[in-house]
Amino acid sequence: MIVVHHLNHSRSQRILWLLEELEVEYEIKHYERNPETNRAPDELKAVHQLGKSPVIEDGDQVIAETGAIIVYLLDKYSDGSLRPGKESAEYVDYVHFLHFAEGSAMLPFLLALYTSYLGDGAAPLQPLIVGEIKGILDYCEYALTRNEYFAGDHLTGADIQMIFPLEAAKARGRLIEYEACNDYVDKIHKRPAYLRALKKGGDYAYGPKGA
Repeated sequence: MIVVHHLNHSRSQRILWLLEELEVEYEIKHYERNPETNRAPDELKAVHQLGKSPVIEDGDQVIAETGAIIVYLLDKYSDGSLRPGKESAEYVDYVHFLHFAEGSAMLPFLLALYTSYLGDGAAPLQPLIVGEIKGILDYCEYALTRNEYFAGDHLTGADIQMIFPLEAAKARGRLIEYEACNDYVDKIHKRPAYLRALKKGGDYAYGPKGA
């Protein structure tokens, strides 16, 4: 059986959601962040050298990184759902947003988080960071006015990835002017599989604090 090494308030919430959408049996091993540092506990390093979450175990396989886990689970457990066929027009968007979420979208939010610890010392960087976040959200808004989901009109693994940066933005009041993005997050949050995953996963602050 799949074991998900799940850290509270983390990206691993997405993997629980994916498994609920796939209706695959799994177990959760829960980990709590250090209340002082907000970092993952050292116990995770015994599972994978990076010491981060999510990590899954599936038999002898140990897989880290959300995107890699999504690809692995869809390759092994999907009946064709949650990803477009390679011959379809939506497939390129699927691959793009699957990687865009962590490759581009999360960077300015993390910069906002890390520079928040610097106080006034971060002031010279703030216009750049705010501009980068706006560019990301403008792009997401454009994508979601063209299609219901990020890779067409059906939920895919790309949406499993993309919900995290948009949740972070919404939770911090950054989606006020983005109607399509707001509607998208609300729609995802009403999905039965998402709600089941949230109940099983425990505390979840919708993205990194401070971002």
